[in-house]
Amino acid sequence: MTDRHWGEMAAGMLARIREEHPLIHHITNFVVMNDTANVTLHIGALPVMSHAREEVAEMVSAAGALVLNPGTLTPELVESMLVAGHRANALGVPIVLDPVGAGATRLRTESANQLLDDLEIAIVRGNLGEVSTLAGLGGKVKGVESVAGGADALKVARTLAARRGLTVAITGKRDVIASGPRALGVDNGHPWLTTITGSGCMSTTMVAAFAAVEPDPLLAAAAGLACFGLAGELAAESARGPGSFKVALMDALYNLTPDQVRAGVKIQEIG
Repeated sequence: MTDRHWGEMAAGMLARIREEHPLIHHITNFVVMNDTANVTLHIGALPVMSHAREEVAEMVSAAGALVLNPGTLTPELVESMLVAGHRANALGVPIVLDPVGAGATRLRTESANQLLDDLEIAIVRGNLGEVSTLAGLGGKVKGVESVAGGADALKVARTLAARRGLTVAITGKRDVIASGPRALGVDNGHPWLTTITGSGCMSTTMVAAFAAVEPDPLLAAAAGLACFGLAGELAAESARGPGSFKVALMDALYNLTPDQVRAGVKIQEIG
């Protein structure tokens, strides 16, 4: 595709989100729950944060996508994720997994692998260390931050995608998305995105919103990450530091237009 075609594709998805207002069901971490809810709302979708095992199957039945983010991990949270995930699979609701901190502790790594083993995940969105760990390529994670990957991002993404039969998105200076023989690179973004807590979780929410309206998970992930990165670029134009950048990022997402997306997304085929 040409740059124009990628821009038209992403702009079309953004327009569909704002026309359809899909519900995005999050079972997510408590640290940035408010931020991810606002990102969902500002891009045009509807957020719900429902964690109780007793209601998650009912809640996901109305959703366009399900986000599983074990950032503040407990065994009970994983149980809720499995209940919601099985219901989502039965209904064809796409699941986006953010394996926060996989590789940092045994519990986090085993929980992420359990979700991958037991559920049909559409998209994994993580950093290089997390995804390298799940791909069996080494990876090093300290807390929830990637310290090192076991290989370059494209190899890691392709390895996990092939092993698990899903789409893998690794975010970094260049976002890399792989699914089967296809691979895309996204070059939108700004360094200040690394200075605010939860920017990775926010990007996962963006991917889920786009997956709710686009059946091809590779294209949904690329468009969601490109639009999030573009919003970061626009926010940096008026921000003076991380605090004002975060506010400007929310405004940029809310005000993002299809014309800005057509002109500004940077997506290309790679590999």
